[in-house]
Amino acid sequence: MKRVVIIDYKLGNLYSVHHACKHIGLDVEISSDPKKVLSANALILPGVGAFAEGMKNMEILGLAEAVLESVEKEKPLLGVCLGLQMLFSESDEFDQCKGLGVIKGSVSRLSPPKNNDKKIKIPHIGWNKIYAADNKSCSWAENALEPCTQGEFQYFVHSYVGNPKDKKNILSITNYGGQEFCSAVQKGNHVVATQFHPEKSGEIGLKIYSKWAKINKLL
Repeated sequence: MKRVVIIDYKLGNLYSVHHACKHIGLDVEISSDPKKVLSANALILPGVGAFAEGMKNMEILGLAEAVLESVEKEKPLLGVCLGLQMLFSESDEFDQCKGLGVIKGSVSRLSPPKNNDKKIKIPHIGWNKIYAADNKSCSWAENALEPCTQGEFQYFVHSYVGNPKDKKNILSITNYGGQEFCSAVQKGNHVVATQFHPEKSGEIGLKIYSKWAKINKLL
């Protein structure tokens, strides 16, 4: 069986992701060892927290270089929440901070338009719908999101969102308080990432992990 490494950079929802992966039958381990990252058949980059701290830890642990080398070799990678954001070129959270640059674009704070009738809370926490992006290059067919239907509910916890320069990288979109944002991205056939948490999204979330695993022949 092929081996999947959940990257541990000392932030995030490692064990809920690990539990979901074990539930669907993946051979998975949590590791902060760059050598294990490089030798794995596939990677999951999870995370909850601050962009700058996440990138700092990735650099200190030697994980940023290992992830980029793995992506260059087209190793399957699934990003979740902060794991999606760190794939971008940069973030304006606190001070400007460079990301991994796998997806060209920036990460910025959610900023729903002001609504006098209803106060929009940040962070965005709870269930919300995802919809396919209006581009033909990122179809959900034969993709991790294939089990989802239009308007499928997923669980979100975040204050920042990724803004791809190339709209072809947008896999799904979500609306929060009148602001439409990118809720999943894809690059090529090997990198996919979600702003929402599949591991906290019930049965449909498990189906997303399972589909990702089957597409990449990890099961």
